[in-house]
Amino acid sequence: MHSAVIAPYRVLIVDDMATNRLVAHSVLARYGFEVEEADSGERAITMLGERSYDAVLMDIMMPGMDGFDACRKIRHELELTLLPVIMLTSLSGADDVAKSMEVGANDFIHKPFNPVELFARVNAAVTHKRLTDRLDDTESVLFALARMVEAKDLTTGDHCDRLAHRSVAFGKKLGCKYEELEALRRGGVLHDIGKLGIPDAILLKPGALTDEEWVVMRQHPVIGARLCSALKTMQLTTDIISCHHERWNGSGYPKGLKGEAIPRLARIFQLVDVFDALTSTRPYKEAYSTEKAIGIMQAECEQGYWDPEFLELFIELIQAGAADLQLPGTYVSDKSSTIFESIACLGADAKKRAT
Repeated sequence: MHSAVIAPYRVLIVDDMATNRLVAHSVLARYGFEVEEADSGERAITMLGERSYDAVLMDIMMPGMDGFDACRKIRHELELTLLPVIMLTSLSGADDVAKSMEVGANDFIHKPFNPVELFARVNAAVTHKRLTDRLDDTESVLFALARMVEAKDLTTGDHCDRLAHRSVAFGKKLGCKYEELEALRRGGVLHDIGKLGIPDAILLKPGALTDEEWVVMRQHPVIGARLCSALKTMQLTTDIISCHHERWNGSGYPKGLKGEAIPRLARIFQLVDVFDALTSTRPYKEAYSTEKAIGIMQAECEQGYWDPEFLELFIELIQAGAADLQLPGTYVSDKSSTIFESIACLGADAKKRAT
């Protein structure tokens, strides 16, 4: 078995005083960190835009752009929301600590610092950053695969984004917590990822499926749940993936769950999914009007398909706040959309060359 090759942690030290940078640099280099320096906030922002780092040590008191302003730019302009920023300062007021956290800093070290403390804090920050990056990369790969399944199934990446956006909007109306809203966002993209395990002869069949083929097709929620269940952060999303085809009266699949035995988030998501399917153009149907879609869903609810209380609230959202359900032109649910677009472009280019 080959051991994994792990790149050294890369840390950026930002301080206008060369002696301060030298001290921190020597401490971290001693422990094997790859260290780079910036003598101003402006220079730090440029460097952060050009390459990736595992943590930033940021002095607060600097001429020009101080540490507070630099941290704000890191979070809002560069959108490096997961990059650990540790503030270094000789000040000790509670206001400085509060302001540091307000602008997005993760930690705070007073100067002169203890070398052991500096290493311990930076090491904890960069270790957490690498784990977060690994999780983010894993999720992005899953999301890109799910988008490709949707594209193969004659829908588009916009379908995933619409479901993610609308599910979160409905979840907010119902007072869902942050973790639940995040699960609904992920569910919008990942709900049908289990179709990766369904043969194309069944998935793309133009006509009606046979009873035997339906047995296979109805396994896609089970397959999808297995694909995502290994990620602990995906547990709530897994409920959506595995149960979004269940029905309130127990006639759904794959488990035949009934009523409140169906996870709450799955009952929320399935209404958004059905509404999107009804109001979207598909190869086998035109897009129905909002009014017609609502009528169909109400009729299905009378047959026992949907949670009646949730459907009533969802219809209220549709009728009272239609704008909330519209996908913003700048909406990006996750970075996998960029991966998906790149793959789709490569496929289109290859098809052109072949013809």
